Amino acid sequence: MTRFSVNDRPVEYRMDPGTPLLWALRDASNLTGTKYGCGTGDCGACTVDIDGEAIRSCMVTIAECEGRFVTTIEALSRDRSHPVQQAWVAEQVPQCGFCQSGMIMAAAALLRKNSNPSDAEIDAAMTNICRCGTYPRIRGAIRRAGRVLRGEERLAAAPPPGIRPADAALAVPALKAPPAD
Repeated sequence: MTRFSVNDRPVEYRMDPGTPLLWALRDASNLTGTKYGCGTGDCGACTVDIDGEAIRSCMVTIAECEGRFVTTIEALSRDRSHPVQQAWVAEQVPQCGFCQSGMIMAAAALLRKNSNPSDAEIDAAMTNICRCGTYPRIRGAIRRAGRVLRGEERLAAAPPPGIRPADAALAVPALKAPPAD
């Protein structure tokens, strides 16, 4: 039996201790925001926060998490108010969205340590792969989130979770249907 905390809640997995954390999160805990991309630690789609570090969850077993604290995208901010999530929306980073949770978790870990990273520090920390190629927007979102964390900028909130897609579209001017003629 393996015990640790996931999203500030104690969990006990009755699974093979060699099970990758990714599969325990997705299959046993139904936390599907953490994505499976490559299974080899290369793409970063499965990045979670373990004790304050951005870690590829496909590369760590649940046994290695014993007694540790794991945070997934679902608990970064339940109302999408985290500065990285806000900046991601403001900078229009998402395209297909597949890599986004891992990217956001890696960016949040970076900014927790350094709210004003250089381009070189961003590049070193953000080794996740975005197949859509939104790297310039990712860098811009990280810079913007840093300004928010430093109190130099404020961002309008994204629609909270639980909102119907039709209602979310009404809350975002760019998604509103054009007026009927």
